[in-house]
Amino acid sequence: MLTRASITERLKTASPTGEALAGDHALNPGMGVQGDLKAAAVLVALVDRPDGLTVLLTRRTDDLEHHPGQISFPGGHVDAGDKDATAAALRELEEETGIAPTHVTVAGMLATYVTRTGFSIEPVIGFLDPGFTLAPDPKEVAEVFEVPLAFLMDPANHQRMSREFEGKMRYYYAMPYGDYYIWGATAGMLRNLHAVLTGEPVA
Repeated sequence: MLTRASITERLKTASPTGEALAGDHALNPGMGVQGDLKAAAVLVALVDRPDGLTVLLTRRTDDLEHHPGQISFPGGHVDAGDKDATAAALRELEEETGIAPTHVTVAGMLATYVTRTGFSIEPVIGFLDPGFTLAPDPKEVAEVFEVPLAFLMDPANHQRMSREFEGKMRYYYAMPYGDYYIWGATAGMLRNLHAVLTGEPVA
């Protein structure tokens, strides 16, 4: 069973090197990246609920330039004023959801994830204490919701999918949950978290 204590211990001792799905290209050899990599950070927020840990996710609004309507972690660009990726992830959490960084206990990091669209994403893992108030930014976030961590860490719920993109087959992971279709980089980073917590390499 995944608990706050067991996850904290695993993040301290595990190295994602060699275990992680480093980016979209890992499933798609030869796939290039669009332009120079842009630094970004996300917060993989684990909410410490009485019935078990959940993962906080957002559904992006349909009119955003990047990934409209998709399911994602709170996050975005690392700005010049951010001390580091952790500071950027916590700032984006507050800007997107209204949750103050004081509710978060940072526990560790996952391997950097590179996307086809040119983002180099630093995933920050943090525990989120209940009692926070949501105030989503309507310009960016259509919905904030939670998914049980146990569901997302169950390999039976990890689907390896494919579709044609720009005349070539593209492969990616998906983790459908109810009406939510979690896929792409978000699912890839969750696969990395699974690898770190279980010690099993990403297949």
